[in-house]
Amino acid sequence: QVQLVESGGGLVQPGGSLRLSCVASGITFRFYAMGWYRQAPGKQRELVATITTGSSTSYTDSVKGRFTISRDNAKNTVYLQMNSLKPEDTAVYYCNAHNNGDYWGKGTQVTVSS
Repeated sequence: QVQLVESGGGLVQPGGSLRLSCVASGITFRFYAMGWYRQAPGKQRELVATITTGSSTSYTDSVKGRFTISRDNAKNTVYLQMNSLKPEDTAVYYCNAHNNGDYWGKGTQVTVSS
């Protein structure tokens, strides 16, 4: 049974930082590209960042220079370090594992507000 479990969300003030984690089980983690997506209320889910099996990364323009995605294959974990957070970063953040198909976590809420 495949499970992706996100953690690290919460309430943070503008300009603050959070680090999201996603632990995967039931898959051979190192063979999967991993990604973080987010969905704000009333909006479609959007891609935030991806990391390939070779650790190449890509980011949506709105988070470049502020967010960093990384992975630890020994721990079956992907991270999203989020700095200089803005109110528009408020969303539920989802972890994705992609190979021939896709697996999703249940999400973790990030709220940026003063």
